[in-house]
Amino acid sequence: MSARWIVLLLFAVFCFAGSALAQAPGSVFIEELTWTELRDAVASGKTTIIIPVGGVEQSGPYVALGKHNARARILSEMIARNLGNALVAPVVTYVPEGDIDPPTGHMRFPGTISIPTSTFRETLRAAALSFQAHGFRDIVLIGDHGGYQSDLKQVADDLNRAWAKSPARAHYVAAYYGATQVAYIAALRAQGYSTAEIGTHAGLADTSLMLALDPRLVRGDRLRGAAQPGPAQGVFGDPRRATAALGQLGVREIVRQTTLAIQAEIPRRGKP
Repeated sequence: MSARWIVLLLFAVFCFAGSALAQAPGSVFIEELTWTELRDAVASGKTTIIIPVGGVEQSGPYVALGKHNARARILSEMIARNLGNALVAPVVTYVPEGDIDPPTGHMRFPGTISIPTSTFRETLRAAALSFQAHGFRDIVLIGDHGGYQSDLKQVADDLNRAWAKSPARAHYVAAYYGATQVAYIAALRAQGYSTAEIGTHAGLADTSLMLALDPRLVRGDRLRGAAQPGPAQGVFGDPRRATAALGQLGVREIVRQTTLAIQAEIPRRGKP
């Protein structure tokens, strides 16, 4: 091949790459935007902000401590892209996980981080007020952990009372966590897995969902040949037959149900 053809080929490759980059969808994560990009996004109609709540807690010997944070971030992006008019706030990673001294709940295991419920609620409230000040009309609260669902609802209720004469509204979307507890579990049972194996924490359901979203956080090499873990290891269920394919059953239901719930909730209040 002549030097001329090589130059032309490289030029074509660079042009194609530049075009692909130009057409790539923009990030929905506000922490990846500049302030002017965020301002313009809100002005163009992206007035819904999702505040995903995660947490740092033990999930047995085979799933990393950041499970809830990773899942909340990845799933929030999928939901925001489905909605088309939404952005995603940074994941709230510090949540109530039990008493610190003496330790209770997940705090009995190294790595779990806990904060007081009052601090958690105030953090969410301040974040929501910040987004309202910047022009967001709909502030959506979703949580990946069961322990603080009532706190999310309480914060949303308190904000809506304060915003009664404002166009802004807070929305606690129970469908996000609810999908993991009902539809996902039903789908796994339909595949022949028992309630005991599916589990309630770090079992088949939990681990499969993590494999589907970020397998780096699962120690699959050690899991396959392991003896069945139990409560002493922080596991309630049996994760040894977990697969990404099973986890996708949960991903589909979480994204679908949460998207529909947000779409149903926001138009109901109307916009002036």
